Amino acid sequence: MQLLDFTTLDKEMLTTVLAWRNHSDIRHWMLSDDEISMQNHLQFVESLKNRADKRYFLVQREDAYIGVIDFTDITQNSAEIGIYSNPYMRGVGEALMHALIEYGFSTLGVKMLVATVFTDNERAKHLYEKFDFTETNRTFYKGREMIIMERSK
Repeated sequence: MQLLDFTTLDKEMLTTVLAWRNHSDIRHWMLSDDEISMQNHLQFVESLKNRADKRYFLVQREDAYIGVIDFTDITQNSAEIGIYSNPYMRGVGEALMHALIEYGFSTLGVKMLVATVFTDNERAKHLYEKFDFTETNRTFYKGREMIIMERSK
């Protein structure tokens, strides 16, 4: 598997990633469920070049792009994580999780990975649990309940 940093992607690949992110099946589970414009997307990717606390990757397995993983609020000890699969593929969640965990613990060297998932996102919750994430708290965002899940190294 190969992790392709968003800041190194060409316009065609950035367009693909944006189309996935704006897909209704993906957008529904995001904190911001608004459609993102190409201009805002490009500005966001440009801003990543100067940020040590955020990293976004397109994940490639063999000749297929299978999804996106990201790390935000990166500190020496922890990072918040995000993950979404190519909306036109199924069965790639475990591969994305392996890439995410490997990068977080080995490359970033953090001790804790933190995921936040809407309580009604059963597929995501199950995937995190399968990879030994445990619920540590609950919170609300725009009236929707969310579970905070953590995994230690």
